[in-house]
Amino acid sequence: IRKQNLQGNAGELASIYDQKKNKFLALGLYDPDSPIRIKLLQFQNPAKIDEVWFQSKIEAAYKIRQPLLETKTDSFRFIHGENDGLPGLIVDLYAGVLVVKLYSRIWLPYLKMVVPILMKQSKAQTLVLRLSRSLQRISAQLHGLHDGQVLSGELPEESVIFREYGLRFSANVIKGHKTGFFLDHRDNRRKIGTLSKGKSVLDIFAYAGGFSVHALGGGAREVVSLDISPHALEMAKQNVALNFKKANHTIMAIDAFEGMEQLQKQRKTFDIVIVDPPSFAKRDSERQKAMNTYARLCHLAIGLVAKNGILLMASCSSRIKADEYFELVEKEVSNSGRKYQELEKTLHDIDHPIGFPEGAYLKSVYYRLG
Repeated sequence: IRKQNLQGNAGELASIYDQKKNKFLALGLYDPDSPIRIKLLQFQNPAKIDEVWFQSKIEAAYKIRQPLLETKTDSFRFIHGENDGLPGLIVDLYAGVLVVKLYSRIWLPYLKMVVPILMKQSKAQTLVLRLSRSLQRISAQLHGLHDGQVLSGELPEESVIFREYGLRFSANVIKGHKTGFFLDHRDNRRKIGTLSKGKSVLDIFAYAGGFSVHALGGGAREVVSLDISPHALEMAKQNVALNFKKANHTIMAIDAFEGMEQLQKQRKTFDIVIVDPPSFAKRDSERQKAMNTYARLCHLAIGLVAKNGILLMASCSSRIKADEYFELVEKEVSNSGRKYQELEKTLHDIDHPIGFPEGAYLKSVYYRLG
């Protein structure tokens, strides 16, 4: 931005012009708290940002996600921020409960307009507001809002039970991480379920047991959920109990690297090994360290895969591009000296669309190891 004619308040409309051609370029919401000063909503052609404009955006987002509702699934990401043309706004639906997560003050002036549209389009009964850490510090004094506030309807319990391909999960929509659950790996969880009949499965970075539950649902004979967080593993146990009266499910509350090394010393192997770590590269300066960590994880995981077993390696680091991640994993697999076959590469499910190159973050690859 070369020149700004007025100091704006958060959420005020800002027009961007090409200085040389004096031509309209875009329209967005002014964000004084962010290095990205204007969160763009409308490109090339001017528009009136009003109820009708928001209605069309929200309708278009809902239409993309329709096929999921035909799969015994009642939870999905309804609005995926910039990728749905609504930057800083995340909306997830859990069995009739909408969770709106705000990452910028720009949305506070528009909540009264947007909330009824979201409720009507999704047919939700309840709407919960979640705020990013930076917003939690300032929103209460500005607007009397707080994290976990129920803005519409009633919420008898903090945790909401929802379905994913017929299996049941619990999301704590008031205090849970992000909006209460990680929905983005839904299709990979389903795939693991289809591969698990009669198999032993190791779920590393298991968190709330998404992959573990689907593996058990697919008929796995043994599932081990490994995570450093005892609290997360309690959620995993609860999610298993929601679906099965009896299940051969054990937990390991331990650092992933330590746990994998421990299992190797015990000469344990599994038919399916899943490695789904958190993001290791939040900024460019962390990229190389993240790549080294992925390589080390992959090396350890390969040693835990039984003969003719399957390895699933996943990454959610947007700073690491899919091609370089896949190349790294293939290099580790190749260097192991084992025969291998790449089965499949996957990216985002349909409720996490990619609207611009930098919006892509999730990538997973499946290998069969001889």
